[in-house]
Amino acid sequence: MIHPPDARPAPRRTPLDAEETARAEANFVPLVAQHLVADGRFRITADTPEMVELWQRVARKVGDTLRRPVVSYANGRYIVIAFDQGEDPASPAEVERPARE
Repeated sequence: MIHPPDARPAPRRTPLDAEETARAEANFVPLVAQHLVADGRFRITADTPEMVELWQRVARKVGDTLRRPVVSYANGRYIVIAFDQGEDPASPAEVERPARE
């Protein structure tokens, strides 16, 4: 396929395998929890169904970690993870830092 000189083809994305997905979830939970405690919300690009599912799983685990209701919503471009309305955020001491292996 020939493209005009000023046009670039869209990048191809390689889906994450099961191990990469598990590592991503494990590493993103503490990060998102820290952002929620500090700012009350976390927003990130999630423009594929796979990424939306990944971040929704992270949101559920963050809610379990912080023992607070957490909601997530996506618009096809971004996903926002936030505390459910009416809930007070946890104190920073309640957020665990990831263990380094």
